[in-house]
Amino acid sequence: MVAQLQTPSLNIPSDLPYTVPGLVQVFTSKHRNFFTDVMAQALRIAGQGTPVLIVQFLRGGINQGHEHAVQLGKNLDWLRCGFPGCIDTPDIDESHKNSLLDLWSYTRAVVYEGKYSLVVLDELSLAINFGLIHENDVLDFLEKRPDYADVIFTGPNMPEAILDMADQITEIRRSHRP
Repeated sequence: MVAQLQTPSLNIPSDLPYTVPGLVQVFTSKHRNFFTDVMAQALRIAGQGTPVLIVQFLRGGINQGHEHAVQLGKNLDWLRCGFPGCIDTPDIDESHKNSLLDLWSYTRAVVYEGKYSLVVLDELSLAINFGLIHENDVLDFLEKRPDYADVIFTGPNMPEAILDMADQITEIRRSHRP
């Protein structure tokens, strides 16, 4: 027997007397190799009918940017900066910085509209640590997001203020085997 889960649209009033508050989750590591675990979680949730947004702040691509979201299925939108290449240093040219800030502005706007129930902000900690996005803007974003929206942060060296707001912190470490 196969069961199909069906998620009601976010715009339909619920008969529940309350809503389940969204969580803030942090996945952090000294190594930058755990995005696949978070991506698997996002795909699983989108497959159950929940709208998901994945934003990779330090990755670009040909014909990328918020104007050209990659759609995986009907419930998962995946965004990258609108330039080819990656950001791996705080010393970037103005066009790359503007592309990243445009992506951050767009991300905030669509989350505030209530379009997504899960938002994955990949490597946002590095964008903060590079001085490209202000930590206070991120904290303000968390306060203003819809109550039901879950947010997942990934990246190394997560700022302490974000860790303090997190409901769950997962530190991924490599194990040493003999």
